[in-house]
Amino acid sequence: MAADSSPARNTAAEDLAPRLRLAVARLHRRLRQSADPNLTLSQLSALASVERDGPITLGALARIEQVQPPTITALSGKLEAAGLLERTIDESDRRIHRVEITPAGAKLLEQHRKRKNAYLDRRLRRLTEADRAALTRAAAILERLAAEDPQ
Repeated sequence: MAADSSPARNTAAEDLAPRLRLAVARLHRRLRQSADPNLTLSQLSALASVERDGPITLGALARIEQVQPPTITALSGKLEAAGLLERTIDESDRRIHRVEITPAGAKLLEQHRKRKNAYLDRRLRRLTEADRAALTRAAAILERLAAEDPQ
């Protein structure tokens, strides 16, 4: 079935996009405010990527994080100095360095996620059952939107 392209339907979609973008941005900002003040968002993101994909080369991490290799080298160096990442040299090719998360890094991420989840949980408990049910349906839709090709 083709999408309805009537003027009223397009206007509703056009109105939804900015409202949704603004709501997601505001919620994201509030969640960021509950982050560990000692780490930047870039450091938290890289640490989470290493937790998920590690041990990983610095080049692969730079691609995942969409930054230049010198940036990821400096960023991972700070995380390593803080005891959150550990760097190892590949035994088969000593030019290759890999990073993996340390127990302290994993603990920090767990605490970080717990703080954010607790914030959302407190906010969700204030909603009506109908609103929570609507958000449950919306979460599935947002997950699909986030998983789609970014084009």
